[in-house]
Amino acid sequence: MTRAWQNWAGNQRSTPTEIVRPASTNELVAAVRNGATRNGGVRVVGSGHSFTDLGVTEGTLISLTEHRRVLRVERVPGGANVTVEAGMPLWLLNRSLAALGLALPNLGDIDRQTVAGAISTGTHGTGAELGALPTFVVGFDLVTADGSVLSASETEEPAVFRCGRVALGALGVLCSVTLRCVDAFRLNVLEKPERVEEMMRNFDEEVAANRHFEFYWVPHTGWALTKRNNEVGSGAADPVRPRWKTFTDDLLLANLAFGAVCRVGKWRPSLVPRLSKALPSTGVVRYSDRSDRVFTSPRWVRFVEMEYRVPRRLTTDALQAVMEVVRSKELMVSFPVEVRVSAADDIPLSMGYGAASGWVAVHMYKGVEYRPYFEAVEAALYALAGDEARPHWGKLHTLTAAELKRRYPEWDSFQSVRRRLDPEGVFTSPAIERVLGPV
Repeated sequence: MTRAWQNWAGNQRSTPTEIVRPASTNELVAAVRNGATRNGGVRVVGSGHSFTDLGVTEGTLISLTEHRRVLRVERVPGGANVTVEAGMPLWLLNRSLAALGLALPNLGDIDRQTVAGAISTGTHGTGAELGALPTFVVGFDLVTADGSVLSASETEEPAVFRCGRVALGALGVLCSVTLRCVDAFRLNVLEKPERVEEMMRNFDEEVAANRHFEFYWVPHTGWALTKRNNEVGSGAADPVRPRWKTFTDDLLLANLAFGAVCRVGKWRPSLVPRLSKALPSTGVVRYSDRSDRVFTSPRWVRFVEMEYRVPRRLTTDALQAVMEVVRSKELMVSFPVEVRVSAADDIPLSMGYGAASGWVAVHMYKGVEYRPYFEAVEAALYALAGDEARPHWGKLHTLTAAELKRRYPEWDSFQSVRRRLDPEGVFTSPAIERVLGPV
């Protein structure tokens, strides 16, 4: 039976020949083997939280939503190596780790993605000394195009391990993933509005002084919403935020009130600058909580997003470029612009490959035309950073394989592994061919 699929944001839809939801490794292997014999190939999805068309297919769509168990916990000094099925959503992983006295070292601000989706597209949080989520991977099992299960780590199939941590589903279907976790920790949080000019002037100092630092520029204002997260050590912890306060702040204010602002702005764009002035009105907020509860927050307001990585030294220049786009084109933008940082890594298709990164993310409310804004920002960031500007694999961009190849020094290494594991292009699709080229 033909079934429809769409992503979280609702901007990507497809009608695959079949949607398969395997609940075991054997069922996953069977789904890949059966899909390989049909037209349209095989693609895999998790929660559908990517804004791109990577999951769109006319062939077999494998959903990992039933593939979500904790398989093994191997204690090591300072934490554990935890193996989970690749379809486990991050919110469930965080809850499971907390019950074991463990945590991931860092997270992004959304926990709806699956483990497979988060690592395959290079999901990241913020922190000068911390890499993206794929850098926490110490091994994985992959179902390849012929239906075999390949295990990869630094010592077993090391080339596959290096490339497979960020692979867009082009090497196979992740079956299980082993993550290096740390002992559970708490974070002190300081949130407050500050002038954006001051934030940009002091950016390097703030990044160096805080384990996790980020801020959001509120378009049409001179304000930034800042967030500093630091691990609770031997010093005193800030008061724990009560659950009712979490509900009030994160759900009612951050989602319902902001959603109302976005809906009014969609109806009357000319009101956006006036409405935006209400966003930085909150005062100083201090609290402490479990790390994953600090890193992530609910997202009831649906949106589309584009995010670009630039060299760390150009982070504030990139924000200034976005500010100039909004100003010069007189765009009505209701969503704040997010600014973060991360450490370098050595994963061939990771956006953070080879050098420390700064990140600038732009958003637009669901249903509002985003292309003039996103494309102008993309052009401005390319003018600023050239081939050192890399788009987030899970977020919207316009680049093709020919343009992306120049941005990744180990592009050919990845393609060599791809040709070996999927010589017939079972895991390709129009989207994969556009960004990675043919096998």
